[in-house]
Amino acid sequence: MIKNTVLWRKEFGIDGLLEEDLGSDLEKVVFMNGLDKEGHPVCYNVYGEFQNKELYQKTFSDVEKSQKFLRWRIQFLEKSIQKLDFSPGGICTIVQVNDLKNSPGPLKKELRQATNQALSILQDNYPEFVAKQIFVNVPWWYLAFNRMISPFLTQRTKSKFVFAGPSKSADTLFKYIAPELVPVQYGGLNKEGEQEFSTSDAVTEVIIKPASKQTVEIPVSETLLLIWELRVIGWDVSYGAEFVPSAEEGYTIIVQKTRKITAADEPVITNSFKIGEPGKVVLTIDNTTSKKKKLLYRFKTKPCSD
Repeated sequence: MIKNTVLWRKEFGIDGLLEEDLGSDLEKVVFMNGLDKEGHPVCYNVYGEFQNKELYQKTFSDVEKSQKFLRWRIQFLEKSIQKLDFSPGGICTIVQVNDLKNSPGPLKKELRQATNQALSILQDNYPEFVAKQIFVNVPWWYLAFNRMISPFLTQRTKSKFVFAGPSKSADTLFKYIAPELVPVQYGGLNKEGEQEFSTSDAVTEVIIKPASKQTVEIPVSETLLLIWELRVIGWDVSYGAEFVPSAEEGYTIIVQKTRKITAADEPVITNSFKIGEPGKVVLTIDNTTSKKKKLLYRFKTKPCSD
């Protein structure tokens, strides 16, 4: 196998490939983002991007374009491998997250052929580089597609696969990747651009039972600015926030009037409140549905500016 790989690398031109400018529009199709809970780099593969007919044509309309896509994908993998640590005890494998939401499906012959070719190359020449293959937003047709590509995969490779339908995708990712590192489009709190919170700010996870209320109390003992961020996967709950002073004669202050938040609303809510006396901020999430919900939240404090 090593011998065949050495020959393939020479024929494919791997050394020169790293220097090639393959100027691609595929940055949203394949991208690296954060680490899993064991420290493995995580690579996201977003097949739904190929619903864009223009992008699909630019990528697969002829053999030359399909080969360029394959070279770009291998180049991306080679550059990712260079960042791994092959010293004893080092992290030398990658977690792959495959998002099948709105994927064109197996009827797209060009995509199917390119996928099969890529799988064959990866299995033959990059064994044991993948720690886990997580498939999210898996549609009904994928089982048939999976049966079609299974002959290309070894039993060891298939043992690394994890599948999750749309309703279980976020929870499945959280088993392997901390919510603060999961991109917001996959149920986490990792947003692009400059944000109040960073991936180093840990997230607390809480299960809200059906037809029940969940409160989060954040005690404060000095003058400061409290900032918090929260998300309920799928929302469809009511959310409110208030400040309750420690002093018995103090008045409770409504920070966020209780309102219903649906799945179509902004996925992540960020609030802040300037506190001038000891007390606590109480967040209340009312789940009136018959399904349990997952709450993600985190908070930080800042000195109050004059």
